[in-house]
Amino acid sequence: MNKIILITDLGEEYGTSLLKGITKYSQEFGPWAFCRMPTYYRETMGTEGILKWAKEWEANGIVGQFYNNSNLEKFLAEGIAVIAQDFKERQHNVPNITGDYARAGRMGASYFLRKGYEHFAFYGFKNIVWSRERGQGFEEELAKEGYKVHYFEHTSDLESRKLWYYKPSALSDWLKSLPKPIALMACDDNQGMHITEACRLTKIRIPEEVAVLGVDNSEMLCNLSDPPLSSIALDTEKGGYETARLLDHMIKSKNKDFYDVVVEPTQVVTRNSTDIYATKDEYIGMALKFIHNNIEKNLKVDDVLKQVPLARRSLEKRFYKVTGYPVYEYIFNLRIEKFTQKLLETDLSIFEIAMDLGLNDSKNIARQFGQIKGCTPTQYRKKYLIDQGK
Repeated sequence: MNKIILITDLGEEYGTSLLKGITKYSQEFGPWAFCRMPTYYRETMGTEGILKWAKEWEANGIVGQFYNNSNLEKFLAEGIAVIAQDFKERQHNVPNITGDYARAGRMGASYFLRKGYEHFAFYGFKNIVWSRERGQGFEEELAKEGYKVHYFEHTSDLESRKLWYYKPSALSDWLKSLPKPIALMACDDNQGMHITEACRLTKIRIPEEVAVLGVDNSEMLCNLSDPPLSSIALDTEKGGYETARLLDHMIKSKNKDFYDVVVEPTQVVTRNSTDIYATKDEYIGMALKFIHNNIEKNLKVDDVLKQVPLARRSLEKRFYKVTGYPVYEYIFNLRIEKFTQKLLETDLSIFEIAMDLGLNDSKNIARQFGQIKGCTPTQYRKKYLIDQGK
């Protein structure tokens, strides 16, 4: 039986989702025994103390949050497999549970661009890898369209808590100074809640003046926010499963051939904090609202034309100016986005999802999905869902 020490923050949804994936793997290939060690043991016991305890317990592996000066090679030298969660920066000599953070940033930028925004901001941390790289991806995607990003970045979590809670604050002053309407991406849901609370205190309207998007899709935090926070979902539970698979391999191979586990962003989950379309063109705003409210029907461009007093050529020209897409392509991309969401959130078959979207030809939607995602719907589901990924 493998004995595994877990040193992670189970008070956050990311940590609990990782644990779900790890325990699922252990139930299938174990049994494993777990010791949940509070994160403050890093400070009170240090690496030497944790190593001593691990040897006394005869632990086979450790998954945890460690500082970058923790000398984790000492665990490997003692034959104990260790995988680090990169909660500050990536480790160099042991495998990491990391993420495609830049891709999440690009996903957030694309989401806001489709809503017609021309002003953008990012709120996060300078010295934490997952925040820094999400901001970089956000900025790089927007730069392709000629847009710049307004930044507010902290150097510590303590600083971020002070600046949103007490008023007046530098954060509230920054929010008031931003051009409106503006699309703001926060590095995670915690910081997204800071923004929604700071906006409430300073009487900045969400989403009318500031649309706010977080990352992690923590149901508790997103629904605690006022208004509820839109967020980018991650395949964290699948990441936990792959972490356990790697840990099992390291234990059996005596710490050979290890690699990083990459948690991928999967989709944007829209809630009230971004439920608006930012364009000064009244008719295109009407068209966008109609498309999003009716995407689960078999929409055609002619259906959109009936909603606005514009000729087809005029609609196409103005729509492209606001969104960067022809009307047909915008509908196509949004339909694939909704199809993807149902793939990951339901157990419906490809045919049933197509029917839910008002489409009679499931083979055609599967072909279109492959054009966008580069794989079949079944392959995509296997990639991101544990139950399908054995």
